[in-house]
Amino acid sequence: MSDTTADTVLDVHAHILLPALQQLVADADPEGFAALQALEARRNGPESMAASGKMIKERWPQLTDLHRRLADMDAQGVDVQLVSPSPSHFYYFAGEELALEVARQANRAVREFVDRAPERLNGLGLVPLQHPHLMVQALEHAVLECGLLGVEIGSYAATPGDPDRSTVELSDPRLEPFWGRAEELGAVVFLHPFGCSLDERLDRFYLANTVSQPAENAVALSHLIFSGVLDRHPALKVVAAHGGGYLPTTLGRSDHAWKVRPEAHGCAQPPSSYLQKLYFDSLVHSPAELRALVAAAGPEQVLLGSDYPFDMGSDLPVDEVQAAGLPAGDEARVLGGNARRLGITAAAALTTRPTA
Repeated sequence: MSDTTADTVLDVHAHILLPALQQLVADADPEGFAALQALEARRNGPESMAASGKMIKERWPQLTDLHRRLADMDAQGVDVQLVSPSPSHFYYFAGEELALEVARQANRAVREFVDRAPERLNGLGLVPLQHPHLMVQALEHAVLECGLLGVEIGSYAATPGDPDRSTVELSDPRLEPFWGRAEELGAVVFLHPFGCSLDERLDRFYLANTVSQPAENAVALSHLIFSGVLDRHPALKVVAAHGGGYLPTTLGRSDHAWKVRPEAHGCAQPPSSYLQKLYFDSLVHSPAELRALVAAAGPEQVLLGSDYPFDMGSDLPVDEVQAAGLPAGDEARVLGGNARRLGITAAAALTTRPTA
């Protein structure tokens, strides 16, 4: 099916694995890479590390093989995927030179993957969140040089084992040039957490994913909202993975703080009003929660997302949206209409690329 049709189904949350990129980082900064691996082991605990290793091995073909991906898309009823690197490729510990090379290689690798099936795929690149002054350069490389639709970022950046390097939150003033340039380019900024500062408190029962991902989404989006980033850049296209986590349906407390606390008054309007300036994928694993997300943010703000091919994603993302029983028009918006309105489409359907 051509993705110019009104009923094209677009999945905005799907990943590829880049083994060559991991090897580049491991060779260039073995100490930093080892520190990250150790941190992940502490955060996840032995049971989850073993289960995740088995899962990655089993799903390796989906993560790396184009033909398997396209077959799975056909089975799911998905016409177009917006692919992004696995968040394990953020490597936010990397120094400046390596970080920029990671972004450039990731951007080129995603472009090469998309070009193998441009009628079914488009892509997002990476930027070095740990080095705010390099983010515009990496963003322009992704969008202007590689022709990608935008970039994927984590919820924050910190260097494991290096207390002297400051944590970068999404409210950091140093990110202002990045937000401004993303707005100018009309670039999609896909917010996808990886890791959580709660660390070992979540090292059992897979809490390192089930609790940390929605918590990190809520924290990161709150930084964006309360700092006024969305006031200063109203045309930003920020898409939050996992339905925005705990934030969208629990903003009453934030609105109250905005009213009574002066330090929480950095945004122009009550925090809940900014849900209509943000976008969320549909991956909440519950028909009731998807209905609540659509009710809170509005049917124009939710886009189909599967987290393909990870086990915490959905193997039947279209079915899960349909199970929510949304009105027909709202369902159509979620399955593809909202993505098309944001300019998300297959690479082959784009006649022009953004220019400087």
